[in-house]
Amino acid sequence: MSNTVDAQTSLPTALDHYLRIQTQGLPGKVSYSIGKLDQHTQLAACSAFEPFLPPGSRLWGNATVGIRCLGPSAWTVYVPVQVRIAGNYLLTARRLTPGQIVTTTDVVTQSGDLGALPASILTDPAQAIGKTVRNGVAAGQPLRGDVLIAAWAVQQGQSVRLLTTGTGFTVSNEGKALNNATDGQIVQARTASGQVVSGIARNGGIVEVAY
Repeated sequence: MSNTVDAQTSLPTALDHYLRIQTQGLPGKVSYSIGKLDQHTQLAACSAFEPFLPPGSRLWGNATVGIRCLGPSAWTVYVPVQVRIAGNYLLTARRLTPGQIVTTTDVVTQSGDLGALPASILTDPAQAIGKTVRNGVAAGQPLRGDVLIAAWAVQQGQSVRLLTTGTGFTVSNEGKALNNATDGQIVQARTASGQVVSGIARNGGIVEVAY
């Protein structure tokens, strides 16, 4: 969808419209405030605006939005915005140690401004429970997705069920996993005959092998 706004719209209105659309998918009740342009900034008349996000940035907390003028003059300005997201997020109920599996008693839910927290903050217990702690986290800290890893669907040395599918057929046999893998990752397994095959790990010790 184009972000271009026509001449009947002012720059602040174009920016407000862009922010309203772009923040719709954020996890909570969103509000935002738009900073002022530098008072010394002189902009030529513009017939069409195109708001955009600079590469590597996102609408979360303190951010910057660029606005291009597409004509008759060509110019670009950058406007500071603050995005506030009222919602729930996870805190650690106790200290989490590396290798620990997260359970329901390890996390609590708290309300606050998600925009003041890292964008990787977890907002639902289902995003954390059953995963393994990668890095230790002190008690009472906001829980981020990057400190957790998904539980292994298949572990090295585990007996797995190989489901081989092709056009109109599915064959099931046994094998042994040669590496750890989470659900959806590639895993290698050795069949009873000694053949090594690659497939996609699925929860429950299943490896999907497609031909």
